[in-house]
Amino acid sequence: MRHGMQKQPPSTSTSSPPAMSVPPSGHRQVSLRGSSAREITRDALLQKVSEERQLRSHLRRAAAAALTIQRIWRRYHLIRKVTEQLHEEWEVLVNQPDINLTNQWISSKMLRPFLFFITQPSSWYNWQQTKTVKSISRCFKIILNIINSMDRSKNFCSFAVGFPEERSIWLYQAKKLISLCSCILARCDHCCCKDVNMVEISTLTMRLAISLTDCKTWKNLTSENTRAADASVETLIEFIGTRQSGTYRCVRRYIKCFGPHVTPGKIDSAIAPDEQLLVTASAVTLALRPFNSTRADMGVDLTGAAKEYFTLILTIPYICKRLPPLLLPALKHISTSKDKIFEEISKLEQSEVSSVDNSTIPYCGWALGNLITLATEHDDLSNLGCFIQGLDCCLYVDAINRISQNLLKCFEESKGMLHCIDDRAANNTSITEEADTSDSCRTRTLFMDLLKPIYQQWHLRKLLILAKEDVPRERETNHDLDQRQVKCRSLKLTDIICFYYYMLRIFSSLNPSIGPLPILNMLSFTPGFLVDLWGTLEISIFGQTGHKSQEPEHEKQLAGSSSGEQISSTKQRRNAKDTPKKWANVFHKITGKSNDADDTNLSDSLTSENSNDDALILWDIETMRQGSEGIGKDVNHMLHLFCAIYGHLLLVLDDIEFYEKQIPFTLEQQRKIASALNTFVYNSFLQNSGSGNKPLIDVTVRCLNLLYERDSRHRFCPSSLWLSPARTGRIPIAAAARAHEAAFASLVGTTSGIPTRSSVLTTVPHVYPFEERVQMFREFIELDKASRRANGEVSGPGPGSIEIVIRRGHIVEDGYRQLNCLRSKLKSCIHVSFVSECGLPEAGLDYGGLSKEFLTDLSKAAFSPEYGLFTQTSTSDSSIIPSSSAKLLDNGIDMIEFLGRVVGKALYEGILLDYCFSQVFVQKLLGRYSFLDELSTLDSELYRSLMQLKHYDGDVEELCLDFTLTEELGGKRIVHELRPGGKNISVTNENRLHYVHAMADYKLNRQILPFSNAFYRGLSDLISPSWLSLFNANEFNQLLSGGSQDFDVDDLRNNTKYTGGYTESSRTVKLFWEVIKGFKPTERCLLLKFVTSCSRAPLLGFKYLQPGFTIHKVPCDVTLWASIGGQDVDRLPSASTCYNTLKLPTYKRSSTLRSKLLYAISSNTGFELS
Repeated sequence: MRHGMQKQPPSTSTSSPPAMSVPPSGHRQVSLRGSSAREITRDALLQKVSEERQLRSHLRRAAAAALTIQRIWRRYHLIRKVTEQLHEEWEVLVNQPDINLTNQWISSKMLRPFLFFITQPSSWYNWQQTKTVKSISRCFKIILNIINSMDRSKNFCSFAVGFPEERSIWLYQAKKLISLCSCILARCDHCCCKDVNMVEISTLTMRLAISLTDCKTWKNLTSENTRAADASVETLIEFIGTRQSGTYRCVRRYIKCFGPHVTPGKIDSAIAPDEQLLVTASAVTLALRPFNSTRADMGVDLTGAAKEYFTLILTIPYICKRLPPLLLPALKHISTSKDKIFEEISKLEQSEVSSVDNSTIPYCGWALGNLITLATEHDDLSNLGCFIQGLDCCLYVDAINRISQNLLKCFEESKGMLHCIDDRAANNTSITEEADTSDSCRTRTLFMDLLKPIYQQWHLRKLLILAKEDVPRERETNHDLDQRQVKCRSLKLTDIICFYYYMLRIFSSLNPSIGPLPILNMLSFTPGFLVDLWGTLEISIFGQTGHKSQEPEHEKQLAGSSSGEQISSTKQRRNAKDTPKKWANVFHKITGKSNDADDTNLSDSLTSENSNDDALILWDIETMRQGSEGIGKDVNHMLHLFCAIYGHLLLVLDDIEFYEKQIPFTLEQQRKIASALNTFVYNSFLQNSGSGNKPLIDVTVRCLNLLYERDSRHRFCPSSLWLSPARTGRIPIAAAARAHEAAFASLVGTTSGIPTRSSVLTTVPHVYPFEERVQMFREFIELDKASRRANGEVSGPGPGSIEIVIRRGHIVEDGYRQLNCLRSKLKSCIHVSFVSECGLPEAGLDYGGLSKEFLTDLSKAAFSPEYGLFTQTSTSDSSIIPSSSAKLLDNGIDMIEFLGRVVGKALYEGILLDYCFSQVFVQKLLGRYSFLDELSTLDSELYRSLMQLKHYDGDVEELCLDFTLTEELGGKRIVHELRPGGKNISVTNENRLHYVHAMADYKLNRQILPFSNAFYRGLSDLISPSWLSLFNANEFNQLLSGGSQDFDVDDLRNNTKYTGGYTESSRTVKLFWEVIKGFKPTERCLLLKFVTSCSRAPLLGFKYLQPGFTIHKVPCDVTLWASIGGQDVDRLPSASTCYNTLKLPTYKRSSTLRSKLLYAISSNTGFELS
């Protein structure tokens, strides 16, 4: 029988086959294989066995754990019992009235049991009990008393100069006492301490620690054993610098008990201010003991102490604000700036100090701020300061650079700490979360105060002086002469550049309000620094050029100097020979000028420049062809810092300084800078630089765009410079257009994008020729039309188009009333029916011509200054800009928004409008900020006045100006304050630069912003902002109103249609083309305006003119003698501008055709004349 089976009774079933039988109800079923129903399965059996095994294992571990706990408890209980017994015996021993206090008794009878029971865990759990505190106090008092004994047999410290065995015992017990003193210090929280006994013990603790580490306080020393005492003390001090002693960790805990705004002496505690100051001073002294060794021959190893001091003391947040001002000189002493400290700081790994305090500032950040504060002495009010005497500036700069590098790594690893905090504040509305964010911002603000010396000019000036081998005598001041006493070994300009590069990155990440603005202001206006920086960078990019920086006097005006010194002449700058011969020859060849030529008149020479392949190759800088991946770390830092500083300076650098005075760089150098940045940025995007290089890409793109926009307004670079990087290998137009749309959408969707190949057109569209970008623009529109057709919208003439009826005398009002509500539906085809001034419908079907006539006539009426919405600028180009009085008109802002849709419709349909908007207005439409120099394109008279004020040599306050602007609107004088309380702020020599830029900002931005926003809303209903981002302000006007002031006659001839009987071989047609070629450019433009209502040709040629240019035959009866001198046709030509059709009579002589045509186009007559 198998295991688990039971014997069953005989079956009582019938003779039916067993398989067919059905057991009666209530009978037990029997398995055919003979097994019982209660038998468990194999898997269940295995699981049961496993559980039983685990249970047995658990029981064994539990039993072992119980034995371990019992053993530990028995040991603890026994030690505690022995400790208490020793403590009791010790109390009896030390309280005997007649004790012979010898050093031997102190060491063996008192200190040995004391150090045993006082350092046991059971004692520390109850160490604040009165009994324990009194025992510590009693012991420390005895030791302090005998240290002052003159009797060597009684003085405990006599062992320090005794036999080797005695010295060994003394060092062991002294180390134990130092560790004990440190632990007691760490547990003394003065912020909540009310126990008088704790006050006494903290004072005794620090007195004992100071006495043990200073043999000068020992009374039993003689001249013979002084050296041995010094050796023992130095060994003890080395122990303090080790992690085993725990001294620095305990001092850190003690100092952190004080808040950053609460200094010792102002805390509500039982400790008197003097006693508390004494304890704090002793703690600081103990921490500085390793660095105050007076015996150099003892050779104290500072490696461990320097590491502990830096990682545990210098990383205390706001350490200078926690300690009383009286103790700060000790931290700034020359001993704390020893080489070893900075060397250890430089060797520290990031992990040593990268942990984060309060999730806001990493420990290495606090070390950075504290080190800068302790290494400098400065005055916040006068912005004067100096380094502490004896500071090794080379090691100081190197240490700061290492810490800064670690700090930036912490930010990168935390994926942008500041952005995380800001995102948390944006996504959470909890009061707690908002409070945490507010605390974080306050912490960052207080931290940035520690870095204040960095953006004070004296700090940079002194480092630059120390980096130069020879300081010219005439530049030295008394302050500088004192500073020359500061030790510095081979400090280089590249070290200073890296220093401020890291500072710039840190300010950008942590400054919650204004980012890197303070440090950029200081760096931009420090005389000579930017020029020296470019000189070093130029050598790295272009090779050894023998570059000599311009004298700092060239930048004195930028620094606000009142000396009135003028810069040297252009000829003097050219004779400096700071450019390689190859580059000099190329520049002169391009500009067509000699070395002594004036660079300020570049327009003609740059316009006539031949953009051949050699010129394109020249401006493609070889060292920059690999982008950000192809430059070294030092060049990366120099380029980043240079672009950040120069991009900031370009915002305030006016055209007089840039083009005429040429400060801080000559135009020749400006072209070098532009070519290097242009090549670098393009190739960085082409190489798909990773996110690690994004900060560098951002600043270079910003600086490059500022240079390009200045060149667009007033050229100083040849066009081949901007096109050279993309001369080969450009993405095809259709693919580039699609990539641009995707990249622009990504850029709008996120505040930060990684540089990729598809971002080239979005970021630096100027590397593509203007004609190709226009083709891309038309490609965008064709794709949009195809998309609309796919969605069932009507995009051409025919049924379903928008029908409007326009009265000739009310074209603007009727257009506004019927079309303004359509918004983006205005992209659809418009069918226009005109009603004459007599009220009768005009005949004619609109197949595109009447729509074009409607748009051109509407824009002509609405943009006319007489209508009141727009006005002409006072500049020579007579561009138009919204009038300030437009907001006083009924629906003035809505009308400007409607005109934005009209311009958008014209751009969408390729209809040219003969109007040019002001660059300032277009800049707003393109989403760009306008700066001071662009005021010259809006109000040249105001710009000249502001420039005179900016460079005025006298006392500006005598001009009686204030920060207000008076404007006349609707016959009323309205006063606008340029800044809050501007009526009460006089313009002085100190704030005149603020006044100049505030005035320009109001005219260029604040005043025009409501109108530009309205116009933009209408324009963007039809034209995507991503399409317009391909162009600058000048190019936008060309896109709207056509190309240059002349056109290619052959191109017009090849794209002309003939109707009414004319053909290309007709005599009159041939005469017409001969006459047109003989016209002056202005006359040809008049003809084009006569026929098409726009004086400019389409940008991509007459192939894209809609409708196409047509010459229609007007038959006239003349005699056969007309061609040889008889009476010719007397009828004048006419035009149908809506169809771009010239109605040309059949003239027989070219002289007649010329005179009649000139008369017609000069009289500005057209349709009605014929």
